[in-house]
Amino acid sequence: MDRWDDMRVFLAVARAESLSRAAPVLKMDAATVGRRISRLEQGMGAALFAKSQQGYALTDLGARMLAHVEAAEAAMSQAADEVQGTQGGLTGQIRIGAPDGAANYLLPQVCATIAAQNPDLEIQILALPRVVNLSKREADMAVTVSPPDAGRLVVQKVTDYRLHLAARADIANKIATRADLRDVPFVGYIPDMIFDKELDYLGNLASSGVQVASNSVAVQAMALRAGAGVGIVHDFALPMMPEVRRVLTQEVSLVRSFYLVRHQSDRRSERLTRFAEAVTAGVRAQVAQLEGAVA
Repeated sequence: MDRWDDMRVFLAVARAESLSRAAPVLKMDAATVGRRISRLEQGMGAALFAKSQQGYALTDLGARMLAHVEAAEAAMSQAADEVQGTQGGLTGQIRIGAPDGAANYLLPQVCATIAAQNPDLEIQILALPRVVNLSKREADMAVTVSPPDAGRLVVQKVTDYRLHLAARADIANKIATRADLRDVPFVGYIPDMIFDKELDYLGNLASSGVQVASNSVAVQAMALRAGAGVGIVHDFALPMMPEVRRVLTQEVSLVRSFYLVRHQSDRRSERLTRFAEAVTAGVRAQVAQLEGAVA
């Protein structure tokens, strides 16, 4: 394997574990990707993938090769950074993943500011109701609500944020004590789709269950705005929800944290480091501003 184009195809399939999922990344059709992998394996004289109906899984040889190819990818990225220089604006494409609370209510404003300062930079925000898989390069970096405890990753705490019970004003007016919650429907996560323990907000508050549930924070917010009941809301989201206000703020108040997670090898990338610094500062400022407006 002596060409970067071969490495690129190998990496895409290894990370996607599927020809059809790798094809859009490579801007090829799946059949072409399959032929490229077959040709690569013939040139290597060994199988790099175990093929099955479930997809393409790396063989032992393929897994060993992956580490070397990823190191080469990191070196090429670093070289590109040095050619670009560290004083000019950021260029190219950077993808950042985040849970949809941060992706909906924080990152658009933060990334708009960064984009305005770097007109040749393309920023992609990947909003997922699950943990972004950095090892498969779903994104260049990710905002998380829990620091990962495995993988070759660099983790930086960004900021704390606050959450409270909230409801549309006409419903909120009926809630003066915790006992009043017994008469109000709850809005929250689908219980078996809570992908991080830090998102299990309601606990024993909703003793009778959640009447309107979604795996999306944005959908929950729309349900609260429509008067579906009461639920836990990020304070930083409330300025975008004028119909909704907090209730029982002294009795129910939660604090969670955001972390920025990156590949360990990307620490050598000046471009990604500068972007990470801008995102971190921007999210901190945005949370402080929006929470301040609510307080």
